[in-house]
Amino acid sequence: MVSLPQEDPPPDRAARPAPVAHVRPAAGAPGRDAPAGNERTDTSAAHAPPSPAATVHIEDHLESRVRIPTDLLRCVIALVEIALLCGLGLLARAAANGAETDIVLASQHLKTVLPLLGFVAHVALLLLPVALAIRVLVRRQPRRLAEALGAGAITVGLVLGANLLLRLPAAAGLYDVLTAVHTPSHRVPALDWYLSGLTAYVTVIGLAGRPRWRAVFWLAVAFYGLASLAGTQTTIFSLLITVLLGIACGSGLRYLLGSISERPSAMEIAHALGTVDMPVASMRRITDARAETRRYAATLRSGDRVDVTVFDRDQQAADVFYRLYRRLRLRTQVSRSAPLTVERAVERRALLTYAAEDAGVLTPRLRALIRVGPEAAVLVNDGHDGTALADLPGQPTDAQLARVWDAVLLLHSRRVTHRALTADRIVLMGDGAGGAQGQAHGLGPPQHGRGGPSPAGGDVMLLDPGNGDVAASDLQLRLDVAQLLAELALVVGPERAVRSARQKVSSSELAAVAPLIQPVVLHRSTRAAVHRRKDVLPALRKRLVNTAAGTEPMVGVQLERIRLRTVVTLVAAVFAAYILAGELTRSSMESLLRHADWRWTWVALGLSALTYVGAAAGLSGFVLERLRFTRTLLAQVACSFVTLVAPAAVGGAALNIRYLRRAEVSPANSVASVGVSQVIAFALHMILLVIFAALAGASEKTSLRPPGWTYIALAVLVAASLAALAVPAGRRLLLSRLAPTVGQAIPRLLDVGQQPAKLAEGVGGTLLVSAAYIGCLAVSIRAFGGSLPIAAVAVVYLTGTAIGSAVPTPGGIGAVEAALSAGLTAAGLHSAVAISAVVLFRAVTFWLPVPIGWVALNYLQRHEEV
Repeated sequence: MVSLPQEDPPPDRAARPAPVAHVRPAAGAPGRDAPAGNERTDTSAAHAPPSPAATVHIEDHLESRVRIPTDLLRCVIALVEIALLCGLGLLARAAANGAETDIVLASQHLKTVLPLLGFVAHVALLLLPVALAIRVLVRRQPRRLAEALGAGAITVGLVLGANLLLRLPAAAGLYDVLTAVHTPSHRVPALDWYLSGLTAYVTVIGLAGRPRWRAVFWLAVAFYGLASLAGTQTTIFSLLITVLLGIACGSGLRYLLGSISERPSAMEIAHALGTVDMPVASMRRITDARAETRRYAATLRSGDRVDVTVFDRDQQAADVFYRLYRRLRLRTQVSRSAPLTVERAVERRALLTYAAEDAGVLTPRLRALIRVGPEAAVLVNDGHDGTALADLPGQPTDAQLARVWDAVLLLHSRRVTHRALTADRIVLMGDGAGGAQGQAHGLGPPQHGRGGPSPAGGDVMLLDPGNGDVAASDLQLRLDVAQLLAELALVVGPERAVRSARQKVSSSELAAVAPLIQPVVLHRSTRAAVHRRKDVLPALRKRLVNTAAGTEPMVGVQLERIRLRTVVTLVAAVFAAYILAGELTRSSMESLLRHADWRWTWVALGLSALTYVGAAAGLSGFVLERLRFTRTLLAQVACSFVTLVAPAAVGGAALNIRYLRRAEVSPANSVASVGVSQVIAFALHMILLVIFAALAGASEKTSLRPPGWTYIALAVLVAASLAALAVPAGRRLLLSRLAPTVGQAIPRLLDVGQQPAKLAEGVGGTLLVSAAYIGCLAVSIRAFGGSLPIAAVAVVYLTGTAIGSAVPTPGGIGAVEAALSAGLTAAGLHSAVAISAVVLFRAVTFWLPVPIGWVALNYLQRHEEV
């Protein structure tokens, strides 16, 4: 690892005249004679004796106040902890009571000491804000004191408001958790307004770097809390929430208002570079809103031009929530771990730079890595004289694209990745840039590594390799190739990007990269660009698939650790379980289960098995090619496992298409056949719903009366649909979703229509599926002694499954159970019978087939049928 030498001042300042800063404001910035707003004039050497030989020309724009991401992080963490404590207090009140009782009993042995400690703590908490105020005024920071007083006042107001809300009947449970002793006539405050306001006050003033003050504050809070618990004046949850509320308010206000910047100025950085024999003649700030670091273009007195990258400690937590989200969502090899400390960040950047140089890839040479004060570290790289792909006046030539691939593949030959191959980080040097003279990162002559011959990458330089990996896995190398392909597709189009890749990368490797062409794996700027140009990635993926034709079939890669639908499924399942548990507690389930007729369960299992026979016939009927019925039946059974991890309309369709492809059905016919089966199933579903609704409405025995909220929900759904269709964007979205399916399904349906036997098989199989499911629900009701007309059961089933299909959860988990239970109850069944019937129905049609489907899927995979 690379060590960071600590900057020390020169031993003899009198013998070495300090440089004089000639500061020129950045473009658009106010004059430096009278700084305004959040700007600060760089006057690090204002009192140094002028010396023409030591003059440093500075162009900088250093903010006087900055928003520190760590403050926002503390605020959010404190709010999350408050929410967790509230939930834990409601669930574990008995345990907390036991702990508080133990504290009270233990305090009996400290009858003489504890009151004294409590008194000292009270006095300390009263004197501490005064002492801190005096200290801040002595340091001439009246604005910070005013902000701290404002934060304390706001927090006190919030706590007083919270205390009033906690006295409402709706918050009675939480109020009991936060108060130790209270009566209906005497309601004590749940939260301590002074302690919370003091915590916010101290948070804004800041005790970082002041360990003695911090120790005094937290010791006083601890003794104050212990004395309050011993006197049964508060609870553990109240104390913790009080302190966390102060931290949240203080940190949030500090982030909104900003903090006084302690970042080193450009003059201080120039002086630090002089201590490592790199005297600076001029420094110019490079403004880049996307970067989390400060960048300068500097000219040394020797004439060399260098790039200076400053890692400020207060910005290391920037985008931490986005990084955490990516870390949780994606697998470890896919998400790039970002270090949260300055030391780790610069060490990683240096390591990747040395690794790239050692691989023979042209990259700006690292000339210095130094620390500037306690708040920043600086990397100094050679400048370059080249043009980035993003700055070319026209598209790069095929020869230039080939050299880009040579440089990247040379890096990969040492198992090193870049992971940020964007058009502004790929630079064409010298003649390779078409004579263009780049200005973005310095104007000095190119530096080729650490000396020696020009690297094999030719005249292509890769900037900022610090996002990459060393000892990279095959997946990480392919992710790098996927990033480069996507970026080149944005620059030169998908066709030229794939053509340039085919000259350097084998077809089998491109086949392995094709499944990785997904927005989630791309660099942030590339992902934003492809979001604006939605046609690029599909076209690139299509050309890669065509290029890989004749190679081994592409295998999907699991890139995500947690998917959104997984979270939705979990929430829906918990919600459904909560609803079902609430309903079950209202009924005598023990008596109901004891008197149930379990012989109907065998009938339900038989009807559930019949649905797979119908599904196999429904698929075979819309495929003109001959299929083996046994294998088709196994494929439908395997779909029962796939629907557990994907919505039924998506996972089942994908598995059927793959099965047809292995059955030597052409890709177009496979997609068209599955599309026809889905269109026919939807049409028959709606027709059956209309028919059975009419029959149920005409029957005198049926009292199907949906609850009032269903009409409101239906009205809202219809209104939202009409509003979406009223705008052109909504109509375009609907057409974009329906047109491909209908366009593929109609020609295939016309072909099938010429063979009546095939059409009858497909339609009959689809009807058999619906009939078997309706019968299964009916016998599930009979198993618990209920009885409903078959028309009412059919309406409930068809409506419930339609709702389940609309919800993006595997198998409609949560939505189907709720819809079927509500429908059966509305049809006249007792709620306990309805819920029990639905549980049995879902068990035999959804949950029990899952392990059988897993066995069927593995069998088909071993025999290469899917």
